[in-house]
Amino acid sequence: MDIVVTGRQCTISPELKELVTERLATIERLRDRVIRVEVEFQASEGTKNPSDAITVQLTLRSRGPVIRAEANAEDKTAAFEMALDRLKTQLRRAADRRKTHRGLRAAAVAELQPRQPEIALSEEDHNGVPTTNVAGLVVTGDGPLVVREKVFETAPLTLAQALDEMELVGHDFFLYQDAESGRPSVVYRRKAYNYGVIQLDVS
Repeated sequence: MDIVVTGRQCTISPELKELVTERLATIERLRDRVIRVEVEFQASEGTKNPSDAITVQLTLRSRGPVIRAEANAEDKTAAFEMALDRLKTQLRRAADRRKTHRGLRAAAVAELQPRQPEIALSEEDHNGVPTTNVAGLVVTGDGPLVVREKVFETAPLTLAQALDEMELVGHDFFLYQDAESGRPSVVYRRKAYNYGVIQLDVS
C-alpha cells in the first residue's frame, strides 16, 4: 500500500509523515486490496473559525470505488485523526451493511472520474449588467451563485452497488442510474440501517 502525503499552503514535517504512515497501516485490516492512500493537508489563511484552520482529506484507492473522508481542525494532527476516524467509520458501516444485506451484495464498480463542468465566459445583457451561464443557469450580476458543480462519468448501478458507494463516501444519499429499470434514482439513509430509494419515471 502506497501512502502519499502532500501539503497545500503548509509544510509537512517528517514526524507528521511518520505518524500518518503508522496510523494508516491499520486501514488494511478494514479494507482488502488497498493500492494507494492519498493524504492532503491544506491550510486556510484568514479563516475566522480556528477549527477550520487545517483541512485534511483522505482518499483511499483500491480495485473498487474510491473512498474519501475529510475533516477540519485547529492543527494538522487533530484534523488527520478526525478524518481517519471518519474513514474507518465509513468502512465499518459498509462492511456491516454487506453482512446485513448479503442478498443485495454485488461486485464493486470502477472508480468514478469527475469531469469539469463547462462554464461560459461572462457577457452583458442589454442593460449592460454582466451575465454568466453556469450549468445552464443564467446568472445576472452577483447572484444567484452556483458554489460548486461536479459531473461524474459512470455506468448504471444496482441497488447494492449504490448502497456500497454511499457508505464508502460517507454521504447520506447517493445519486445513480438504476441498472434494472434505467431510471434516475437516489438511495438515502434513514434511521439505523434502513434505506430509502426514490426513482424518477422520465417520460
